[in-house]
Amino acid sequence: MTEAEAGTSIVWVIIIALVIGAIAGWLAGLIVEGVGFGLLGNIVVGIVGAIIASFLLPAIGVQLGGGFIASIIAAVIGAVILLVIIGLFRRA
Repeated sequence: MTEAEAGTSIVWVIIIALVIGAIAGWLAGLIVEGVGFGLLGNIVVGIVGAIIASFLLPAIGVQLGGGFIASIIAAVIGAVILLVIIGLFRRA
């Protein structure tokens, strides 16, 4: 792989992560009402949710498979967990 191809791959990975994060954050915001953060905040929540889900789901034995839809589902699960935790801290 050339240096230019590697750079292009990294750009696509970042774009895909942002799209998945945006979708997951938006869906999680719909599921957990009252704890939204706007577009950029929801993207961050979705990305962090995907990271949480990548550790949590395999640890409890849940495997969603691969692909774009499975990534969104996992990220939504993680983002919902994150929003619930944030909501608990906001109320305290």
